[in-house]
Amino acid sequence: MRLHLISGFAMLALFFITGCKQEIVEQTPVKQRVFEGFHPLLDEIILTKSGVFRGLDLNAKTEAILNSEKNTPAEKENGRLFYEFLKDSDTNFSVEYVIHNDSLEEINVQINSNDLELTSYLFCDIKDYYANKLPNPIEDQGQVVYNCFEGERKPFVVALSDNSSPTKGKINMVIYKDK
Repeated sequence: MRLHLISGFAMLALFFITGCKQEIVEQTPVKQRVFEGFHPLLDEIILTKSGVFRGLDLNAKTEAILNSEKNTPAEKENGRLFYEFLKDSDTNFSVEYVIHNDSLEEINVQINSNDLELTSYLFCDIKDYYANKLPNPIEDQGQVVYNCFEGERKPFVVALSDNSSPTKGKINMVIYKDK
């Protein structure tokens, strides 16, 4: 009887020791997508659905641009902020903000990639994104132009072009005030 009681306690102790042991499993948090249905790189290039680009609208103040960008500008001079982003060894993009009297006048974006298929996907996705945001685009000689005349905002233009060569992908986009 004493043997059964001791073995019973031993089993109970073993049960508590192994039962209380927690297995720690590290899980990488799933990043919430901004542009579902589009290439994931669009989340990094355009960043947010608000504003015309990266959460900004034309006429934004310099401080708003500096606050919206997480990185320090690669070049900062009077009337110009220039940012460079390296996605991987094959793909990079740059964003240039042209400022006049502390007001955002123009945004220039260039996406470069050695992956021509990626470049094609990105061009189509950017084209579709702005077509949904700014209706009635005009296509002319490889360039897609979106005109915005919304409410009280001053009119602006988004011009998107695929300037890829047979070996290098290159997308250019310019957002500027319509005069």
